[in-house]
Amino acid sequence: MQKEKVRAFSAFNNELKLKGFNVFEIESDSNVTRIYSRKDFYKICLTTGKSIIHYADRSFETDGTVLFFGNPHIPYSWETISTSYVGYTCLFSENFLKLSDRSESLQQSPLFKIGGTPILKIPDKQREFLSTIFKKMIDEQQTDYAYKDDLIRNYINLIIHEALKLQPSENYDQHKNAASRITSVFLELLERQFPIENTNRPLQLKAAQDYARSLNVHVNYLNRAVKEVTGKPTTAHISERIISEAKALLQHTCWNISDIAFALGFEYPTYFNNYFKRMTGTNPKSLREMEV
Repeated sequence: MQKEKVRAFSAFNNELKLKGFNVFEIESDSNVTRIYSRKDFYKICLTTGKSIIHYADRSFETDGTVLFFGNPHIPYSWETISTSYVGYTCLFSENFLKLSDRSESLQQSPLFKIGGTPILKIPDKQREFLSTIFKKMIDEQQTDYAYKDDLIRNYINLIIHEALKLQPSENYDQHKNAASRITSVFLELLERQFPIENTNRPLQLKAAQDYARSLNVHVNYLNRAVKEVTGKPTTAHISERIISEAKALLQHTCWNISDIAFALGFEYPTYFNNYFKRMTGTNPKSLREMEV
């Protein structure tokens, strides 16, 4: 049974990565849908039930039907409270929508940005309309129609535009301990940058300012919160995680040091060598030779 679950998880993940898109009914999704990589995929959910959604430094209590927009760059978690919980979910990559020169538009949308409004209450009439769109996407992804991806993209954009016309949910509270919450979000966002899986996708967030910008907070506020909660500066957490990943890549891959430097966000190998030496007391080449 466990092997069957692993195969199902693997099949789901491979299919999602291959297509850049998947849509399904929540009630029939079982555990398989929980293994997708949130750092790669945006998420839109139409759900009916009672739950609490923690999104960045805010918590939303939902009861009834809501439309939720998840940004892969923003950590969130979902607590289901009601015993009956139904709806639909679609996952898609930014590349799937082929945004090209508008590549930042999703993150800047009020539906997806951290200071925006990712949850909208949906009246019954609108729920029926949106449910129909999700059902059409489910049906369409099973067909052999040559242009089905274009059609599915149109359905996703239709949902986004319908949502933009609605009023956002106001039923949320600031986290009781704002410093603790934003620190938790920062640490989760930091961890999501790893592991580095190939040299074509270098590390995007490398400095405290990068994380503050992504989390839509001032860097001084982020630094104060992280230092207050953990006792260590933001930069120390970032540096430790980069060095940890650097060691793993040096020990467990055959990438050359220039490739590792680029993958970790360093413009030149010499910058990486100097950084690594300053943080560890040795250079990357020496560490790799020690492991041989």
